[in-house]
Amino acid sequence: MEIILKQDVPNLGFKDDIVVVKDGYATNYLIPKGLAILAISSEKKKLAETIKQRAYKEEKVKKEAEKLADKLRDIEVKIGAKTGTSGKIFGSVNALQIAEAIKNQFDIELDRKKIVVDGDSIKELGNYKAKINLHKEVRFEVKFEVVSE
Repeated sequence: MEIILKQDVPNLGFKDDIVVVKDGYATNYLIPKGLAILAISSEKKKLAETIKQRAYKEEKVKKEAEKLADKLRDIEVKIGAKTGTSGKIFGSVNALQIAEAIKNQFDIELDRKKIVVDGDSIKELGNYKAKINLHKEVRFEVKFEVVSE
C-alpha cells in the first residue's frame, strides 16, 4: 500500500515521503495514529504543490540570509568589558553581548542563538572569532575584539 507520511517515522521515512508498506501496518498503525494518509492521486497533487511552495519559501529565506552574510562578512566588532588589573574580565562575553554589539554598532539585528562562540564564553581581553549560522547553508565567521572599558 502506498502512503504519504505526515510525520517522521523512524526506520520508515521522513515527513512528506511517499513510501510503500504492508496493508496491515498502514491501516492498523500508521493511518489511525495520524502518521500517514493514503497516497491517492489528489493527495499526491496536494503534496507536490506543498513541496513546491516550501522550496520557494526556503529559497527566499536563503537569499535573505546570504544578503545579511555579505553585510556582516568583513566587519569587526568591538565589545567593551570591565576588567581587573590582570586583564581578566569580570563575568564573561558570550553570544548575547556579541549580538547586542552588532546591533549597536551596525544596526543589524541577529538572534543570539545563531551565534556560536568557541568555549561558550570569553573571559580575557583579546581578538576572537564567532561563528554565525544564519541558515543551514549560510555560515561564516565574524571577528570581534574584547576591550577594556
